[in-house]
Amino acid sequence: MNTFDAKMTPATPARNTYDSEVPPNLLEFMLKSWNPQGRKLPKVIADAGSFRKRRERLSRRFPGELLVIPTGHRKVRANDTYYVFRPGTDFYYLTGTFEPDCVLVLLPDGKTHRQLLFVEPNPGKTDASFFTDRNKGELWEGPRFGVEESETRYAIACRPLTELGSTLQAATALAGTPRRMLRGCSPATEVMLGADAGEQSPRDQEMAAFLSEMRLIKDAGEVKALRSAVAATKRGFEDVIARLKSAKSERELEGVFWTRARMEGNDVGYTSIVASGAHACTLHWKHNDGAIRKGDLLLLDAGIEGHSLYTADVTRTLPISGKFTREQRAVYEIVLEAQRAALKIVRPGNDFMAPNKAAMHVLAHGLERLGILPTSATEALRDENQFYRRYSLHNVSHMLGLDVHDCAQARAENYKYGKMEPGMVLTIEPGLYFQSDDLTVPAKYRGIGVRIEDDILVTASGHRNLSAGLPREPDAVEAWMRQVWKRR
Repeated sequence: MNTFDAKMTPATPARNTYDSEVPPNLLEFMLKSWNPQGRKLPKVIADAGSFRKRRERLSRRFPGELLVIPTGHRKVRANDTYYVFRPGTDFYYLTGTFEPDCVLVLLPDGKTHRQLLFVEPNPGKTDASFFTDRNKGELWEGPRFGVEESETRYAIACRPLTELGSTLQAATALAGTPRRMLRGCSPATEVMLGADAGEQSPRDQEMAAFLSEMRLIKDAGEVKALRSAVAATKRGFEDVIARLKSAKSERELEGVFWTRARMEGNDVGYTSIVASGAHACTLHWKHNDGAIRKGDLLLLDAGIEGHSLYTADVTRTLPISGKFTREQRAVYEIVLEAQRAALKIVRPGNDFMAPNKAAMHVLAHGLERLGILPTSATEALRDENQFYRRYSLHNVSHMLGLDVHDCAQARAENYKYGKMEPGMVLTIEPGLYFQSDDLTVPAKYRGIGVRIEDDILVTASGHRNLSAGLPREPDAVEAWMRQVWKRR
């Protein structure tokens, strides 16, 4: 049992009531005759230097302070089964570590810090837990790194989790040592630090904001990871298109895309939105239980999270029959025009919200042409009116990276009200959504929902569309679908 088990998972024991007892003779037999040379030290992770530089940057920002960043723990799905573990984003960004329960501690050491990673020891097959502990035992869950292996793998000094409490206690006992912790990941660690679990101080929030703002600018390795995720996502979209010929339900298409995500990446980066027909008018449609009908559109908002946890976030709106109707095309072309206008604004020095303003201007005038707005577009765009938002509820951009909505703790002045800088990656995703029961919309447009979303890298001279390989022009979308159907 590790440092956290008794505190965090009392309802999920290492053994269940239906497990058989282990007789002494079996215990003695199981602990014999294992090859002690069977475990080799792993290779160091790629980009270990990048992770170290990030830790050093964090250290320089908060000199002389105790910094604690846990990754979190496996979460119970139901009774004694768990969700697949994904490391905390900030923790992973600083360490590259996938293991649960770990804690990164930066201990003040003059003007710098001692960087320590606390990990669960692995006694191998010298302890009965390797076959009796269904939560952590090697024969139940597979081998895990121990202290020595983790130190080699992650290129950072490692200590066993059993020493975490005493280390934090000794650090906090030093008079005048300020401390900061990333909250919400590990209540047990918060208690060890002598604070009420869940309580976030302004000092903690300042560190969380700094970590988010570090992630605003992607380095070359991060951009490469995003490109890879986008490339896999394109193949996932083509899998879905191929299945459209015979698909009966949204859930079926969701499963097709998820299969690609598991084949080429870690998982999907977020719950896929597979919205056919009027379901596309629900912005975060995730039930994915609707039928697939030939005359409808399919709004597919999905992204593959790569093995390095960077995720794509792409939306395409596809005619299920392979050809847009006149009404569908009319709405689609307004959204595409809005996206083009937004993309023209994406360059260093412009306001982050500038693409949104450009897109909304186009959408409002398009709504006016369709005869939907109750006023002129000019009136609808006034701050005190914003009538266009009835049909387009969301802004067009958010940051993208390790999280689909990346850098969420960044301060507004550096994000929403900040300037675009080279290395930022953001989405551009305008949309129009005409509810089936909206009497302000002509009947021929009701139930049509269109969104077009791409992943955009801000460059020194402008921007680069990382997802440009997925066609957007309506004729190109139809041709793309025909090509996929012909190939498969």
